Amino acid sequence: MIQLAGEVSQIATEKTRVIAGITSRTKILALNAKIEAARAGDAGRSFGVVASEVQAISHQIEGVTQEFREQLVTSATRLKSLGEGLVSSMRGNRLADLALNMIDIIDRNLYERSCDVRWWATDSAVVDCLAGTDRGSGSGRSAFASKRLGVILSSYTVYLDLWIADATGRVVANGRPERYPGVVGTSVASQAWFKDALATRDGTEFTVADIARSDQLGGSAVAIYAAAVREGGEENGRPLGVLGIFFDWEAQARSVVNGIRLTADEQREGRTKCLILNAQHRIIAASDDRYILQGSYPLRTEGRDMGHYEADDGTIVAFALTPGYETYRGLGWYGVILQRTAEVEEEFNRRHKVRGR
Repeated sequence: MIQLAGEVSQIATEKTRVIAGITSRTKILALNAKIEAARAGDAGRSFGVVASEVQAISHQIEGVTQEFREQLVTSATRLKSLGEGLVSSMRGNRLADLALNMIDIIDRNLYERSCDVRWWATDSAVVDCLAGTDRGSGSGRSAFASKRLGVILSSYTVYLDLWIADATGRVVANGRPERYPGVVGTSVASQAWFKDALATRDGTEFTVADIARSDQLGGSAVAIYAAAVREGGEENGRPLGVLGIFFDWEAQARSVVNGIRLTADEQREGRTKCLILNAQHRIIAASDDRYILQGSYPLRTEGRDMGHYEADDGTIVAFALTPGYETYRGLGWYGVILQRTAEVEEEFNRRHKVRGR
């Protein structure tokens, strides 16, 4: 439609220019005819009348042609503008849908983590490790729990490690002591995920910490889900400690932001970027790692949960707020997709290289 509107405008301009040229020539001929008729005196009087009429018609055609060109070009311009607006809206809505799909995948993934931690907190090996019931000495119970956590980790590859901490915040067992040997014995008493989990009302509740890097896990970016380990594994049992599970955020998030179904044109020259922002708009995942270095993105939602807009530099910004999934309400995160023209992307790359130097 946009192309057709442009063609109509071009044709109208060209054809009216031709008509204007013909009209101009006709006017000149009419003027010459009037001059010759005047020279002929009475013999040329009737011819002069015809020449005057031809000249008048030429002026009329000129006015109609000008009006026609202005109206047609104006309509074609409006049609083109409308078409561009529709295309922009369609593109923006599609990107917003993709942003929603992206954050929805994250939510569904993290919902499973919330289920895992509440389920595993009732595992008899985890409960016995803290309760001291029938597994022998304390060290023996911890070793058995560590082995049990290792079995879980072998089946759930999305986790870096699982920790059991007693009510004082001291870690008494982890699932990968060979990989992370310094974990047992450390204190997590001051960490929010531990304190919040220990304070939960019952076994249906869990806590989650925002994305952060863990020094004990080699500096990896993790999402920590935690639930209280309760006496007897009962939903309303007395809290004995906390189970914390460390979701391998970096690897899993990268697969999501790089797995969005973009067209070949959208992928060309890397003009489309996919980001995940936390509630404070801090960039916690990006299909282009350079964005992580920026720290945050100036997202303008204007109170909307989902939408799109054009940034000052011409970038189309599409976004969607986490909708949550089942009992997982989400953390106020956003899926964001940025799409640029080749020129805008070239300028971004130039500025990034300058900053990098």
